Amino acid sequence: MMENVKIKWKKEETPTVSTLGFEWTRDVKIGQFIMVWEPGVGEIPMSLSSVTGTKSITVKNYGPTSASIVSKSAGDRLFIRGPYGRPFTMVKGKKLLIGGGSGMAALRPIIDSNSYGVVSARTSSELLFANLFEKGKVYEATDDGSSGVKGTPVDVLRKIDLDFEMIYVCGPEMMMKSVYDYLLGKVDQVEFTLERSMKCGIGLCDSCSVSGYQVCKDGPVFRIDQIGKMEEFGKWKLSYSGLRTKM
Repeated sequence: MMENVKIKWKKEETPTVSTLGFEWTRDVKIGQFIMVWEPGVGEIPMSLSSVTGTKSITVKNYGPTSASIVSKSAGDRLFIRGPYGRPFTMVKGKKLLIGGGSGMAALRPIIDSNSYGVVSARTSSELLFANLFEKGKVYEATDDGSSGVKGTPVDVLRKIDLDFEMIYVCGPEMMMKSVYDYLLGKVDQVEFTLERSMKCGIGLCDSCSVSGYQVCKDGPVFRIDQIGKMEEFGKWKLSYSGLRTKM
């Protein structure tokens, strides 16, 4: 069911990413997503960056629909439906969050005093939510070396102990593929949240299919053993028109 909610506040997180807060009474679990509709423009899936109290989405300006959403201000309306999908498995113990770019939005609700982070981006100004971790519990990686390690999350992972109760991963799929390849055989308690082109959000159109899994219904959160069964992961994707293309 489509609902419309009023934006209560807006915060610029980076030069290309903004968070929009809104009041919504539906129960949302960490890792689930909503479909956000911009009339006359399009509809896209969005993870929630806050799931208690005032809900929020954190949006990167990367296309017509997201650009229209980011242009909104407090007092404007959002058209949304959901929540949909399988959430993260939450643990209370020591956990590691590995986020790339705006992928940190889906991981933000997990951050607490027991959380460690590997936060990556192209450059320091695009690092998202690294400041929310306790001092000494966050590692940064940037493509240009402007902050933290010059390189990828895997370059950071090679330097740290992987003794965590759970590891959560979200970001560009090629980044997640490299993290998957590195963690495989080292740890078992890992969950990834996938982002794919999505039209319906409820398992009808199959546009988000990955090797037989539907991201909207079977995910968006998948265990590392499920990722291992996806031959298309990090290699192939479906375009919005349904064309299978290389990543």
